[in-house]
Amino acid sequence: MKCSILPSLALLYLFSVFSTGAGMDQTALGLVKSHSDMHVVVLGDSNSSIGGDECDQPQGWTKWFCELFRPASMHNYARSGATWTNTTLTRHNETENTPLLGNNNVIYNQVRRLFTAYDNGIQPEPHLIIIAAGTNDVWFTKSRPHVFDDTPERAFQIKDITQLLPSKVLSLAAAVRYNTELLRSRFPQARIILLTPMQCTAASNQQTHRAGELIAECAGLLGVDVIRQDTICCIDRDKELQQHIYTIDGIHTNPAGAEQNGRILYDAITKILQH
Repeated sequence: MKCSILPSLALLYLFSVFSTGAGMDQTALGLVKSHSDMHVVVLGDSNSSIGGDECDQPQGWTKWFCELFRPASMHNYARSGATWTNTTLTRHNETENTPLLGNNNVIYNQVRRLFTAYDNGIQPEPHLIIIAAGTNDVWFTKSRPHVFDDTPERAFQIKDITQLLPSKVLSLAAAVRYNTELLRSRFPQARIILLTPMQCTAASNQQTHRAGELIAECAGLLGVDVIRQDTICCIDRDKELQQHIYTIDGIHTNPAGAEQNGRILYDAITKILQH
């Protein structure tokens, strides 16, 4: 993790010295160390990937979240163009690294890269796994024609889904279940939080809401937590259509939007972890 905590530590120390004369008070110390024993990983699409693999780029929410959350480590496996949904040509491919929509640029292969990094001792066992995806699934429906083929109820009737090849898991509901169960089988103690897609100008609010509802319903069936980014994050599609306020293009956050969302997600995730 490269997001620096030293300046903040120094400020807290100086504050407590001048206010109490006795060094850092216990409240401040607890705030700084509250998540220092947690290893965090992020999977997702471009609005996560633009924060950089080490969560140190200001245009991504992951940087601001990392600085507030202060985990032991935080690594970002997200890739621009990634989708939850697979295609009939999707294969296990950990080496392809494209910023564009592709058959193998899917959450499944991010999961596989995480597994390999863990098996090779590069990635500590994660305590918190955050998956933020869905925008590209509803943006590029011609390339992902099966995105809404399954209802969550139907997707959860598929037997032994984790034994299937990714090319057989084509709907959004099935892919959410598939990847979450793969993660849970390898990291049974990890807390998994799904982030639904944010509002954006590339997809209608109706499509974004539809994907969010589906992901939220799958999360309920899986027994994992979900955050509705389309309702709590700072991106407002109607406003961004008029003028780019928190995005550079109506889709990808600028540093101001990333910071706002990082703070919002920090608050939401911290509350989830308290229960």
